[in-house]
Amino acid sequence: MTILIQDSKSLADFCESLAKAEYVTVDTEFMREKTYYPQLCLVQLAGPDAAAAIDPLALGMDLKPLFALMANPAVLKVFHAARQDIEIFYFLGNVIPAPLFDTQVAAMVCGFGDSVGYETLASRLANARIDKSFRFSDWAGRPLSDKQLDYALADVTHLRIVYEKLAQMLEKNGRAHWLTEEMAVLTAASTYDADPMDSWRRLKPRTNSTKFLAVLREIAAWRELEARKRDLPRNRFLRDEALLEIAAREPKNADELGKIRALSKGFAEGAMGKQLLDAVKRGTEVPKEDRPQLPERVELPAGRGPIVELMKVLLKLRCEENGVAQKLVANTGDLEAIAADDKADVPALQGWRREMFGDDALDLKQGRLALTADGMTVKIVPVQGLAAQ
Repeated sequence: MTILIQDSKSLADFCESLAKAEYVTVDTEFMREKTYYPQLCLVQLAGPDAAAAIDPLALGMDLKPLFALMANPAVLKVFHAARQDIEIFYFLGNVIPAPLFDTQVAAMVCGFGDSVGYETLASRLANARIDKSFRFSDWAGRPLSDKQLDYALADVTHLRIVYEKLAQMLEKNGRAHWLTEEMAVLTAASTYDADPMDSWRRLKPRTNSTKFLAVLREIAAWRELEARKRDLPRNRFLRDEALLEIAAREPKNADELGKIRALSKGFAEGAMGKQLLDAVKRGTEVPKEDRPQLPERVELPAGRGPIVELMKVLLKLRCEENGVAQKLVANTGDLEAIAADDKADVPALQGWRREMFGDDALDLKQGRLALTADGMTVKIVPVQGLAAQ
């Protein structure tokens, strides 16, 4: 029988029982299509011996015991692809679940490929088949059906086995500290509490005109704050294309603003239009030395392109040998940065990634390593006495 908790006392009792567990598995169901912030509709919790779904929309439901459990340092919180779930707990309860274990990241460390899905892990490690038909259910609707609840709870009951087997793999291969480095990012408040003044970066502008970028920064920050205030998706409040066009045109009055294709005349002439024009004006008045700039594009020195291609082969080889997803170690941009600069500020030259790949990449670049093939496999060969030639 599926357990659905719909009152505060039952939730408090359940969380109190789980506070004694070594770990809990956690998942959420939420809706976000019409809001800026995710609307939490269901929380699924499981300890080693018990599991329940929690209805946060139930009348009078107090989620404080849940938030306290998420903050309990004695209980490991296990998620799959945790970022969006953690964001919900951060904004609703001002808590970041910790300590944390993300099975998607752990699976990448253990050789299950890039961004492996929960269904794949449940099938391969728990011998479970997940019914995907309820993935896009209306989780805000009430009452929830038994089939919806069964689907939701499967996300935490099978996750127990997935977690335990991945933890055993990490213990066996000695890579638990690799996962710790990755969890530090997921448990940092800065990951979720983004500065509105940085929101312009998500628009990926293609020009490095500092005046354009200064205006874009101001109007994107204004949109971000207004979308949060109204709890509306950014693009429902004001589309990205409109921001880019406004930054390019720099309208000075309502008439000019009204000529922006994505804006209505009523918007341009109303209070929102005035605020938007004020933001444009602030951007145009930013001193040159304070205007934002796009990161400088890495220009590979002549002849370094083939080195990047060799590094790609080395990366694939090292990742296959170690059973680690390439995406977790380095991307093409990282390799280009290393080819241009031995001290490039990229993850591949830090921590466990450097141990596994980065030092070898530098040795390959400097001629201290070579790649050779024996007809069936590629091998890494140390080079003696050739690096200085």
